[in-house]
Amino acid sequence: MKIIRVLLPILVVAAGLVGSALLVKFGKKTKPVDPPAIAPVVEAVTVELRDHQFMVRAQGNVRAVAEIDLTAEVAGKVEWVSEAMAAGGFFAKGDDLVRIEKRDFELAVVSAEAQLTQVRATLVREKAEAKVALKEWKELGSGEASPLLKREPQLAQARAAEESAKAMVEKAERDLARCVIQAPFDGRVERKAVAAGQFVNRGMSLGRLYSVDRAEVRLPIPEEDLAFLDLPLGKGAESGEEAGPKANLSGSLGGRFHVWEGRIVRTEGRIDTRSRMIYAVVEVDDPYHRRSASADRPPLAVGLFVDCEIEGRIDENTATLPRRALRSRNEVWVVDAEGKLRVRKVVVLRAGREEAVVGSGLKAGERVIVSSLDAVVDGMAVRLADEALSSADSADEQEVVP
Repeated sequence: MKIIRVLLPILVVAAGLVGSALLVKFGKKTKPVDPPAIAPVVEAVTVELRDHQFMVRAQGNVRAVAEIDLTAEVAGKVEWVSEAMAAGGFFAKGDDLVRIEKRDFELAVVSAEAQLTQVRATLVREKAEAKVALKEWKELGSGEASPLLKREPQLAQARAAEESAKAMVEKAERDLARCVIQAPFDGRVERKAVAAGQFVNRGMSLGRLYSVDRAEVRLPIPEEDLAFLDLPLGKGAESGEEAGPKANLSGSLGGRFHVWEGRIVRTEGRIDTRSRMIYAVVEVDDPYHRRSASADRPPLAVGLFVDCEIEGRIDENTATLPRRALRSRNEVWVVDAEGKLRVRKVVVLRAGREEAVVGSGLKAGERVIVSSLDAVVDGMAVRLADEALSSADSADEQEVVP
C-alpha cells in the first residue's frame, strides 16, 4: 500500500505529460486572425451652393449731423424767449427763438440814414461846384485844367464819405435784424441758457441746439472687413453720386427692440493706426418722424447706443458650412461615393465663430465631415452617422419579425 501511494502521483503526472505531448503533436493548429477594422462613424453636412450676401456688424452711438451753440450777435436786454427754447423743445428752421430789445438799434438806423443824407448832400454840392469851376476855366483859361481846379480831391472825399455812411446804415440795419435770433435749421434744444429780462453781450451763449432732420452713427469697421463692403471711399459719396450700402440699426428703447433703416454716406479719411479700423458714417433720414408719422417705432434719439448690420457684397455659388468643418485655414474632410475620407483644399472667403463661407473647392451634394477624429488618413473608410443609424434600425426590425 505504501508503494501504491508513492507511485500513483507519479503515474498521474506521467500520463498528463504524455497526453500533452500527443495534443501538441497531433492537435489542430490555429492561425491568429486580426480583428476586422471598424470604420469610424462621422457626422456630415450636405453642400448646397447658393448666392451669399456678406454682412458686417458694428456698434456706435447716435449723434446729430449739426450741433451748435446759439449765441447773441448784439448786446441788449432779452425781451422774449420762445416756449420751444427749453431742453427737449422742437423748432423749425426760421422760427424766432429769442428777441432782444431793438429800440436802441432802430435809433442807430435812423442816425445812420441821416448821416448818409448829409453826406450825399455834400457830394451833390461838390459835383455842382466842380461843374461850375470847369465851365469858368473853359471860358477864361487855356490848356488842360488841373485836378485841383476840377475839385477831384473834394469829389473823391465826398464819395468815400458816402460809401462809409452807406456801410454804417447797412451795419445798423443788420444789428437791428440780429435782435431777433432765429433757428438756423430744424432742430431740438439740448440746453437752455437764457431767460426774459436777462442782459446778454455779443457772443454770449444762449443755449445749445442740434438738428433733427438727419441723424448719424459713426461705426468702426475692421480693416479686414473692407473686402466684403462696397464703401463710398470717393468724394462723390456725400453728393449722392456714389451710393453707399444699406445699414440696419437696432437697439433697445423703453424695454422694446426696434430697427431703423439707414445708409452709409461716407467714410473718414484715414485708418486708425492703433486699432486698424476705418470709420464709416451711417445716416438716417428723419429720425424723429417730423415729416412722416411712424407708429411702429420710436424716434432714433441722439445718444442711443445701437448695433448696426451693413449689407455687403454678394458672391455666387458659395457654400456655407459650420465653422467646425474647417480643419485648417483652407482644408475640409469630404466623404466620397465609396465612403472614403478625402482631405480637400478649399478657398475660404470668410470664417466666423459659427460658420464659414467657402468660395470654391466643393460641389453641390458633397458630404463634408463636421465630427472630430483622432487620427486621419486620406482614403480611410468612414461611416456616415445617418446611414449607420438606418442600418441599425433595419437590423432591429429584421430581428423582431418572426
